[in-house]
Amino acid sequence: MPLIARRTLSLLGLVLVFLLPASAALAHEEREVKLPDGTGSVPVYRQGEPDLLVCKTDKSDFQRRIAKFPDELRQRNLRLFARCQKEGFRHLQEAVDRVDGPGMNIAILPGLYLEEPGQPAPTGECADLKARWSSWGYQILSYEQQVQCPHNQNLVAILGKKDLQIEGTGAGPLDVIIDAQYRKLNAIRADMTDGVYFRNFTAQRTTFNSLYILATDGFVIDRMLTRWNDEYGFLTFASDHGLYTDCESYGNGDSGIYPGSASNINDGLGYEVPRYAIEIRRCKSHHNMVGYSGTAGDSVWVHDSEFWGNLAGATMDSAFPGHPGLPQNHAKFENNKIYDNNAAYYEHVRDGTCAKPPAERGYEKGVVCPQIGLPPGSGIITAGGNWNVFRNNQIWGHDNAAFNLMAVPAFIRGEEAWDKQFDTSHHNLYTGNLLKDNGADVYWDGQGSANCWEGVRVASPAALPGCGATGPARVVAEPVKLVQMYLCNDYSIGERRLPGGCWWFGSSGLARVEVQLALGGSVVLALMAVLLWRRRLRSRWALPLTVVGLAGLALDVLGALDGYSVLPAAALALTGLWLLGAGWIMRGAFGWFTVVLGVLHLVDAFDRAVWMLPLIPIGPGWIRGLLTGVWVLCAVVVVAPRRRAEREEAAA
Repeated sequence: MPLIARRTLSLLGLVLVFLLPASAALAHEEREVKLPDGTGSVPVYRQGEPDLLVCKTDKSDFQRRIAKFPDELRQRNLRLFARCQKEGFRHLQEAVDRVDGPGMNIAILPGLYLEEPGQPAPTGECADLKARWSSWGYQILSYEQQVQCPHNQNLVAILGKKDLQIEGTGAGPLDVIIDAQYRKLNAIRADMTDGVYFRNFTAQRTTFNSLYILATDGFVIDRMLTRWNDEYGFLTFASDHGLYTDCESYGNGDSGIYPGSASNINDGLGYEVPRYAIEIRRCKSHHNMVGYSGTAGDSVWVHDSEFWGNLAGATMDSAFPGHPGLPQNHAKFENNKIYDNNAAYYEHVRDGTCAKPPAERGYEKGVVCPQIGLPPGSGIITAGGNWNVFRNNQIWGHDNAAFNLMAVPAFIRGEEAWDKQFDTSHHNLYTGNLLKDNGADVYWDGQGSANCWEGVRVASPAALPGCGATGPARVVAEPVKLVQMYLCNDYSIGERRLPGGCWWFGSSGLARVEVQLALGGSVVLALMAVLLWRRRLRSRWALPLTVVGLAGLALDVLGALDGYSVLPAAALALTGLWLLGAGWIMRGAFGWFTVVLGVLHLVDAFDRAVWMLPLIPIGPGWIRGLLTGVWVLCAVVVVAPRRRAEREEAAA
C-alpha cells in the first residue's frame, strides 16, 4: 500500500481510537524495571531438613491442626514443632531477615500467621517517602525505598535474597495461612529474588496481591493457594525462568494468575520458539474477575490447567502502559479446560458493595469487585497480541464467545510512532480446539493480518480466514465494533461508572448501542425508501423492491440483537438488492450513485458471510457507511417536494 494511503487510513483509525476514555489506560502500575538477562534457571525443589523454622507457641492449637495428618507427616511436624520452640521464629519475616546467604530453606509449620510486626502503618521517614502516587492510590516505590521501608506496602518483604525456598509443612496449602487482613498492598513480595521457591501454603486478603514476584530470574510457585484480594492472587512481573505448578487461586478482583511482562525472549520469531519464559501447568483459577491475565504476557506456556466460574476465562493484552515487552506476543495455550465463565460480578459494583472498605465487601462469601471492563461470558480474550497459539483446548459453556480477538492501538500503551499504531492482532493461530455450548465460537473485530481459525461454526464475522488460506490484512476494526469498544471502555470501579448501552454491564435489547445504531440507521433509510417509492420510482418493480429493502432494514435491527447469526449479512444483501434495483430504475447521477451503494452492500455481505476480501486495508463496512451518509443527504434533495413552477418546467 502506498505510504500516503496507509497514513491516511492510520489517521482515520487514530481519530476514532483517540476518543477512547482515559480509564482504558489504567491498570497495575510498578516502578520502571528491566527484564532479566535470561542467564538464570528454573529452581529445583530441595528436600531435607530446613535451615530455619517458623511456628506459633500454642501446642494445643498446633496438635488440633495436625490431628488428621497421615502418621508420618504428623510425626515430622511434631519433631519440627519441638525444634522450633527452641530455635525457631514466630513470624515469617523474622526468618527471612535471618537468611544470610543463597540456598537456604525456611519451613513454616501449620498455623495462622498474621505477621503482627509488619501490620502497623508507616511512621517517621517511612510515612513521608517521596514517590509518585499511582492512579490506584498507592505509591510507586523504588527498590531502595522498599528496602528502607519494607512494610509500607508488604506484610512480608523478601528483598534481594537468592535461591531461597519457603515451604509449608502441612498436608495441604490451607494448613499454613499468611493473612494480610486487608491491611497491606501485598501479603508477600519477592523482589529481585532469583531462584525463589514457594511451596504448599496460602496467602490471602490484601488490597492488591497475595504473592508478588518481581524482577526475578528463576522462580517456582508450587502447590500454592491465593484468595480474596482486591486485585491479583499470583502476580509475577518482569521475570524469567518461572514455573507455576499445581496452584489455585480464587476470589480476586482482577485475575487469579497474572504473569505480566514475562521476559520477551521470542520477539521477532514465528510459532516455533526455543523456550518459554514462564510455564503454567495443572493450575486452577476460578471465581475471579478473570482466571488468567497477562499484559505483555510474552512467551508464557499455559497447559493442562482449568479456568472456570470467572467473569471471563483468560485474557492477554497490550492495553496498558508501563509494561516491558509490549506488544504482547507468543503465548501458547494448549490442553486446558476453560468453561462456564459467565459470572455477573459487575452487579457488586452497581449495588455499592464494592464501594465499601475491602474487609466489609464479603470476598469470603463470593463477592468479586471487577477492576476493569471486559466482555463477560468469554473463554479467551486477546486484546492486542501477536503470534499466540491456542491449540487443543476444551472451551465450553460461555454465554458470549469461546475466543475474542480485538485490536489495541499503540498509543494506548504510550507509543505514538505511526508505524506502531496497528502492530497488534497479527498471526494468532486457533487450531484443534473443542468448542461446544458457547454463544459463539469467535468474536473478532476484523483488524489484523494472518490470523486463522479451524473448527469454527458460529462467529462474527461469519467468514473467518482458515489456516493456510490468504486472509485479510485490515488496519482498522469494523466500525460498529469500534464504537462498542469506545463505549464499553468507559468503565470505572472507583466512580461506580458502568457505561449505559454496553451489554458487558447488563444492557440488553434496545438499550444496547449497536442496536440503537442499527435502529436509527434503518429508520432513516426506511423513510427514504418509502419516499423514493412514492415520488421517484416509476416501475412495476418499485413496490416489490421497496418491500425487499424494508425487509432488509428490519433484519438489520434483528441482526444487531443477535450478531452471531446470518441476519446481518442477509440484511445487507436485501438492502443491497433494493438499492441496485432502485438505482437502475432512476438512472441519472443519483441513480448510478444508488447502484454503487447497492453493490457495496452486497460486497459487505459477501465479506462478512462468505469470504473476507484479502486485498483491502479497511473493511467494506467503512466505505459503505460513509457513502450511505452522503447518499441520505442526496436522497433528501431528490425526494423533497418541488415548487409548482419547477414541476411545470420539468413537465414541459
